[in-house]
Formats: sequence, structure tokens, C-alpha cells
Amino acid sequence: MTTVSPTPETSPEKASLTSTLAAPHVHAGTPAPPPSMRLRELAFGAACAAAVRAAARLGVADALGETPASAAELALVVDAEPVPLRRLLRALTCYGVFAETEDGKFVHTETSRLLREDDPQSLRYISLWCTEPWTWDVWPRLEDAVRSGTSVFPETFGKGFFDYLHQDAGESAHVFNRAMTTSSVQSARDVAELLDLTGVSSVADIGGGQGHVLASLLEKHPSVRGTLMDLPGVVARADARLRDGGPLADRVRIVAGDCREDIPFEVDLYIIKNILEWDDESTRRALGNVVAAARPGARVVIIENLVDDTPSMRFTTAMDLLLLLNVGGAKHTRESLLARMSEAGLQVGEIHPVNAYLHAFECTVP
Repeated sequence: MTTVSPTPETSPEKASLTSTLAAPHVHAGTPAPPPSMRLRELAFGAACAAAVRAAARLGVADALGETPASAAELALVVDAEPVPLRRLLRALTCYGVFAETEDGKFVHTETSRLLREDDPQSLRYISLWCTEPWTWDVWPRLEDAVRSGTSVFPETFGKGFFDYLHQDAGESAHVFNRAMTTSSVQSARDVAELLDLTGVSSVADIGGGQGHVLASLLEKHPSVRGTLMDLPGVVARADARLRDGGPLADRVRIVAGDCREDIPFEVDLYIIKNILEWDDESTRRALGNVVAAARPGARVVIIENLVDDTPSMRFTTAMDLLLLLNVGGAKHTRESLLARMSEAGLQVGEIHPVNAYLHAFECTVP
């Protein structure tokens, strides 16, 4: 995509300054709204989500370069009408997504840069995933899900969530895969930095998706061997570093299977990341199978989002409600996750923050 670039007369210093503004100029120092206005804003929350989605799909963040650009200039690049685009950008600046200069042009903020496809921490596909068309059909039925305690997806779409995604919503399935890959790649680096593998010669990532966490660990620890386990259709798309011909292939085995049914191998360290969001019975089976497979003294590291994790509660509680709507699942509280671990017979040790939204629970098999 073409980018609106700095003009020759724009100094690098000015471009750098204006591109890193943290908040909209026109809203600097605005006092917090009174409760009556705050509730109005919350009720209109769909407008904010829709604006983020529109900006992501239009590619506005990719079009905006390192110098202020007007809505008219950006409209030429993203194939939009200038006046409606300015209205969209004006709404987003209220939330710190883009900022507006005194002369009515727009610049990046740290938040808007995350909508760029080329940003190392890009959240473009995650933003799209959270606002896919099917979400607008299930959110209005949250009352029904709260009353029944079950997913409303089968009744709304005539089939289960993943069947619908892969059979009827190909573009949404693509967005889902890109979002999950983005999230996994970004958090894999954090996990690899956190985990101490001293004394570990073999590690398994259970329900490990395409194996980004495992690949990051093996790259950091050349003497360790790894196992990736997930459903057949998932491991078939494993990270290229782990597949035949990849630089880590000779230290990896890939096992196609369902951890809720069986875990057919023994290793020093089992990693379970973001898969304990099914119903409690499935969680009990998965953890029970880990304990049954592991030798006494083996380490188990369980990594999850928590709905009572203060820095990210607005995000994790929203995801918790979406899980209720689409698959009937739930995010864990610290206490509920500790209870499941104890029921499985795991001995829980230290709990470490991985990043702003993940925690790692260090456990051992008695």
C-alpha cells in the first residue's frame, strides 16, 4: 500500500515529534466525564469497536507515514471519501488511536501504530478478529447466554462455532488463524524469556498450536529436545522451523492428538498455554492426562489469561464473555485455576507474570 510520506520540507525532528504524540492534541487535559456521560459512552461502545475495525480494514495506519497528513491526503491512499474519513479519525482520536494536530492533520500514536501490518507488535488481525461479522450477531444475545449459561452460537447459526467458521466463513477463519498466529508469536518470545530450563532435557507444548512457543524455547536452548502436540489439522500447519527441513526438525517430534483424550509421552517439562478455557470437565481430563503421563517430579507450567488479573481485566473479562457466547467456555480466575490444578494432583509453586495479560503457574507432579 502507498504511504503518505514526509515532504522534503518536513524536518526529521518534527516528523519524529508529531508521529509519537501519545494523545490527541485537541483533547489534552479533558476532565473525566461524569457518570451519566460515561454510561452513554459505554452504551455506544459498539461505535468504538466499529471505528477500530474500519480503520484496520481501510489500512489507515499503514497509509499514514511519519509526518502529519490530512484526511483528504489519506483518503486518496485508502480509497475513501475525505469527509467521512475525517469523521472516523476524529472519533478514534477520542480514544488515543491517532492524534490530531492544531492545523487539523493526523499523526500516529503508540496505539495507532499497532494497527500497522508491519509493526512487530501489530494487533491488526486481533482487532479484526474481535469485530468479525459473526460477533455482531451474538453480542446482542448475551442476556440469553447469561440466563442459560451456555453458548448461543448453535441456535444463532445452526451449527457449532468452529464448524461455522471453517464451513461458512472462510474469510473469518483466515482472520482467526492470523490473529492466533500473531498472538502466539508475540507471547512466545515472552515465555522463552521467562522460563528457566536448567536441568531440562525434554519439553512438550501441549495443545501448542503451530509450535511458536516450542520453537522459541528450542532456539534459546540448543541442548533441549521438544514435542509439539495438538489436533491433526493444527500440527499439519506447524511452524516451518519445526517441520522436515527446518533448522529445529532434528530435535522435535510432532504428535497429532487430543490432550483431553490421551498424552502418550514422557518429558521433563510440560507447557500448557491458553487451552484450559473449555468446560471444567474437559479441563480436568486434560490436566489428569498430563499427571498420568508424567514421571514423578516432572514440571508442568500452565500459562493463562486471568479475569482477575488487574492490568488487563477489561480485555480478559470481554474475552470471557465472548467465550461464553461462541463456545460456552470461560476464562479462569486465579482461584478457579488453582482449584483445577489441585484437583488434578499437581503441586503448585510460584506464579509469575509473563506479560501484561498472561500468568505462568509453576507446578510439579508429585
